[in-house]
Amino acid sequence: MSELSQYTESLHEECGVFGIYDKTGETDMVSAVYSALYALQHRGQESCGIALNVDGVLSGHRDLGLVSEVFTKRVLEELPHGAKMATGHVRYATAGQRSRSNAQPMILHHCKGAMALCHNGNLVNAPKLRRKLEMSGSIFHGTSDPEVIAYLLTQNRLLTPNIEMAVSRTMDDIEGAYSLVIMTHTKLIAARDPNGFRPLCIGELPDGNGWAFASESCALDAVGAKFVRDVQPGEIVIADHNGLRSIVDHCGTAPHTMCVFEYIYFARPDSIIEGTCVHEARLQAGRFLAQEHPVEADVVIGAPDSGPDAALAPAGLRPGERHPLRRWLHQKQIRRPYLHSGQPGPAREQRAHQAECHFVHGQRQAGRPRR
Repeated sequence: MSELSQYTESLHEECGVFGIYDKTGETDMVSAVYSALYALQHRGQESCGIALNVDGVLSGHRDLGLVSEVFTKRVLEELPHGAKMATGHVRYATAGQRSRSNAQPMILHHCKGAMALCHNGNLVNAPKLRRKLEMSGSIFHGTSDPEVIAYLLTQNRLLTPNIEMAVSRTMDDIEGAYSLVIMTHTKLIAARDPNGFRPLCIGELPDGNGWAFASESCALDAVGAKFVRDVQPGEIVIADHNGLRSIVDHCGTAPHTMCVFEYIYFARPDSIIEGTCVHEARLQAGRFLAQEHPVEADVVIGAPDSGPDAALAPAGLRPGERHPLRRWLHQKQIRRPYLHSGQPGPAREQRAHQAECHFVHGQRQAGRPRR
């Protein structure tokens, strides 16, 4: 097997990452991360996981399957409660190896503490870095890029006074697309590659009690967080008991070239990425298509799930024009979540569906639970 073919699954990865920090400890972290992963399920259906920080002790659960399959009622009840920080991840089903060892978050322990890592993207120099790490004694259990990043982070952490400096040094070594969420015993960190290939955004919890990081804003909606802004390309954002702060040493070192497929295919229509509603971006793409390749047709059919939005413009429906379309956006590939024993059923259902919105006459409407 060639060196490239061993890691071809990483070239197809399109995952979802999430992290949340509540300085008060009042948020039910298990419920919150579950809801966020439920909202991000469209970004990955191969595996998922949750890592929790309870009084500085990191633990969690990860496995192959959908969020509702991995986190059954029994698993949710057995996860530790009382956490002030947590991370979550969903991984895209690829043509490569399907292995539990590739599921995330990855939790590592070293002499200076522990950390949980979530990654979305792929590194173009992963094989080279992996070979170098193996020659220095590192033992790999999977075939994914996050394990390479985790070992580099650990090495740099042992040589630096804090985790954010270790992240910065690691960013000097890795090349390619990456949006990271890293949790230690005291800090929650988000980092984005200098090109900004993959999305990553920041949200603020109600009453300013904490912060959340997510691949898409729909996950922030799911936990009741207010969208603040996108993490800038090359930026490192740290959330802890002191608040929120940034390191911008890597910002502006490369052109901003976000993957256009986020708007075309990957992202959920109700998400806001780089200041643009994904639904509106797809409508605009349809308008451009209608202008460049006009046709006279009785019926215009858009291929689900991202096609119907773009098909509105070729169908001759102008912005603001009334038409009979009333479309609900939902996660067709996921099932109704298990009701968590610590939260009433109706409230749990409302949180799970809070990020789902619908469009009436081409306009984005407020999210509401399905009835």
